[in-house]
Amino acid sequence: MSVWNPDNIKDVAESIGIASLNDDVLQGLSSDIEYRLSQVLEESLKFMRHSKRATLSTQDLSHALRVLDIEPLYGYESTRPLRFGEASIGPGQPIFYVEDEEVDFEKLINAPLPKVPREISFTAHWLAVEGVQPSIPQNPTLADSRTQELVPKGPGANPNLTAISGADNVIVKPLVKHVLSKELQLYFSNVCSAVFDEISDDYRAAALASIRTDPGLHQLIPYFVQFIAEKVTHSLRKLFVLTQTMQLTAALLENKNLHVDAYIASIIPPVLTCLVGRHLGSSPTRLSSHPLRNAAATLLGSICKKYAKASHTLKPRLARTCLKHFLDPTKPLGANYGGIIGLQAVGGKEAVRELILPNVKEFSILIREPLEDEGSPKQAEAEAVLTALIAALQTLEDDHFGFRNEVENGAVANQNRRLEEKVGPLVTGRVLRMERPNLVKALIES
Repeated sequence: MSVWNPDNIKDVAESIGIASLNDDVLQGLSSDIEYRLSQVLEESLKFMRHSKRATLSTQDLSHALRVLDIEPLYGYESTRPLRFGEASIGPGQPIFYVEDEEVDFEKLINAPLPKVPREISFTAHWLAVEGVQPSIPQNPTLADSRTQELVPKGPGANPNLTAISGADNVIVKPLVKHVLSKELQLYFSNVCSAVFDEISDDYRAAALASIRTDPGLHQLIPYFVQFIAEKVTHSLRKLFVLTQTMQLTAALLENKNLHVDAYIASIIPPVLTCLVGRHLGSSPTRLSSHPLRNAAATLLGSICKKYAKASHTLKPRLARTCLKHFLDPTKPLGANYGGIIGLQAVGGKEAVRELILPNVKEFSILIREPLEDEGSPKQAEAEAVLTALIAALQTLEDDHFGFRNEVENGAVANQNRRLEEKVGPLVTGRVLRMERPNLVKALIES
């Protein structure tokens, strides 16, 4: 049996146009109202006890409603306890109302005037300088940031976890909204539309040249990074959009006036997607995505050359990802192609010598079947993968040492046999067909 009177629920229902309610519904609503009221009162009492008070105030109720993610009641922010008067209108329950305070005009007129407020003033401080937040009193400290991470967030967060984490009395500073000027907003929208304009090449070139040289784009860097990620995510079947996105990324990285170091971790995933993605573009010709993969590999190589010193784990992580797509037999040949050129771009000769060359023999066995399938669409793709593999191995050729052709001693035959044992018959045949003895010796001795 609920303490709450079901007649009150009937009155409210009739006021909003519900003529009749079932008794079971009334009973359920009464129980729910009683539970919600007790929940609000319990949270209010917690605020009262933490404030070292013995009287429950309207502010405690407002704080409890805010913690429970309920819209607070407005108009009851009073530091003094409220006095409720009682008025009876005929038979039935009395009506309670808040009594207005009586003000004596003589005391009000004779009261001293308040102090003159200070003049309005403002100060300026640096929120961030080149992406680094200076340690000044106006900016939050690292301790504040770590404490804020412990606070439960979201509408479904449990407020009790705040007290458990030791952050129940933390004063959270309001977040500063990033405001862009109208000029920057107009510039961003025009540049983004110009980069993906399929009609005018001059329009696209002018937009990319502006991004490549304009020194005042610091505030737009996070917007460009997010725009690039969204375009790649939602346009995997559009080669033109993906290609223009890579050109936009390259232009952003080539701008010497911008400091993109803090956003490299967000730029790399779209580039990797264009490099080793399973299916890029909607064209039936699978080789159509190779120019995009080449552009992504070049971009990845420039990122490693420019930012590898700042992050010692950048190259190993990228090399591990490319090696995984190179050796995975379940991946399509386009992803294997991207893994090969990605390893060459990221690590150069060392990556080819340590990661590609030891796996050439096993990989050549995987692509032998599609190479021998005449007329198959996979044959051209496998041929492109083998060509990329041979091109990567050519980087090991050293033109500084000579080669002596000792046919009489059987040196050439011995070298061919050793080369076949190392890289397999398929790659050996292609290398010998090129008639480059220095390359043969480099592959054997590497």
